[in-house]
Amino acid sequence: MAAEKTKILLDESEQPTQWYNLLADLPTPPPPVLHPGTLQPIGPDDLAPLFPMELIGQEVSTERYLDIPGAVLDVYRLWRPSPLFRAHRLERALDTPARIYYKYEGVSPAGSHKPNTAVPQAYYNKKAGIRRLTTETGAGQWGTALAFACAQFGLDCEIWQVRASYDQKPYRKIMIETFGGVIHPSPSNLTEAGRKILAEHPDSTGSLGIAISEAVEVAAQHADTNYALGSVLNHVLLHQTVIGEEALLQLAKVGETPDVIVGCTGGGSNFGGLAFPFLREKLAGRMVPVIRAVEPAACPSLTRGVYAYDFGDTAGMTPLMKMHTLGHDFIPDPIHAGGLRYHGMSPLISHLVESKMIEATAKPQRECFAAGVQFARTEGIVPAPEPTHAIAAAVEEALRCKESGEAKVILTALCGHGHLDLAAYDAYLSGSITDHSLADEDIAAAIAALPPVPA
Repeated sequence: MAAEKTKILLDESEQPTQWYNLLADLPTPPPPVLHPGTLQPIGPDDLAPLFPMELIGQEVSTERYLDIPGAVLDVYRLWRPSPLFRAHRLERALDTPARIYYKYEGVSPAGSHKPNTAVPQAYYNKKAGIRRLTTETGAGQWGTALAFACAQFGLDCEIWQVRASYDQKPYRKIMIETFGGVIHPSPSNLTEAGRKILAEHPDSTGSLGIAISEAVEVAAQHADTNYALGSVLNHVLLHQTVIGEEALLQLAKVGETPDVIVGCTGGGSNFGGLAFPFLREKLAGRMVPVIRAVEPAACPSLTRGVYAYDFGDTAGMTPLMKMHTLGHDFIPDPIHAGGLRYHGMSPLISHLVESKMIEATAKPQRECFAAGVQFARTEGIVPAPEPTHAIAAAVEEALRCKESGEAKVILTALCGHGHLDLAAYDAYLSGSITDHSLADEDIAAAIAALPPVPA
């Protein structure tokens, strides 16, 4: 029968030609982004030093659908539409009646979902006459994607990678340089923000917040340079919705509707990309899935952070966003899921959690790697450390189905492969990986430095 297919593909003619904007369908909008000086809502001119106007327009748009430019679609066709798989072998190993599907984004040139937004960001910046893009990267997936995207449109690319991941993943640096990017460990001596951190903490393992500060600082100092962000902002999540739009079409081909959707969350782009089109369907009453965001227990912004206005970076150079945050001074433990080591969360996803439209849970590192190894041994794909969090949550849900006898349909996003993360698997298999416990006093100390914003 059709529902027993393992790989569900779309023809190129079925590739989505529009991004979906969840802001058009929300019952209440998220709180505005504020200028850190005036504490008033920011306008387009406040963002112009960093982003081209077309991306700024997408950031604040309330149109339901936005057309994907032809030049972007041309690059997307290198790997899109991406496949949806039914995890038959994992289901059998778990002895569960649940049906598990995963949308696999590791087929992209960067090996992850990140080019879905890197390509349009490079396109719009090139169109605006920009010569160079700066950015941060954690695990290196985003930096790789932006270096690739810049190569497609003839832009220079300069990247600051979180020091812990820079040291853990040397082949990421080589891949980025192969695509033409320039990469530095962060904190670095190249920026005022980096030098300040190093003066106080010479052995700093870095954070995404610090790397953002460095990249923003350099972009703001050069008229021909803009900054590109790989997660968190509305326009980034918008571009990622091609994932969910394709998954909707693929599940329809086999007559399935998800009961549970799980995705890993660091800043929110992979999770939002999968979940937002399904949330649209839920808001319209066409389906009723439970939608669950999964984050690392070592950096639990959604589950243990506060919902407050905070800076997106450590140095306080960005506008203030209302989001779940551990405080912009928070330095997470150097877990191997580098892409999830961010102090905050997308304001849009934070708003959904506050509105109880989605759930959130946190997973420890060893449970995630155990799930990743089981997935590799059954499904034949070694996941990146980040999506092992979603796999662990999918396994947990499938085992609950085993106990209850419910044959739920579980959908997850395998947002990237782990071919350049094998050192992390080596650490797990050798027994040297530990679960970092985050004390309440550590969180309290970090959120004590939140900027004062009147209610």
